[in-house]
Amino acid sequence: MGFLDIILMIVAVVLIILSLLQSGKSDGIGSAFTGGEGLNLFANVKERGAEKVISNLTMITGVVFFILVIIVRLVA
Repeated sequence: MGFLDIILMIVAVVLIILSLLQSGKSDGIGSAFTGGEGLNLFANVKERGAEKVISNLTMITGVVFFILVIIVRLVA
């Protein structure tokens, strides 16, 4: 295992943890079938505070993961 593989695994674990830390933005699949009023996929909801930081970190980590995958593929 090379150095890039280890970094890729660490970034993957961080990405999984960050995505699990994000709060759900919908009422769930159950309300979609029962006709819940809260299901608005295009609602303009602004993130604030820690939620915004986690969302931004998740996006940055996802981009880093994507770039690392391409680099590992090109090197190997």
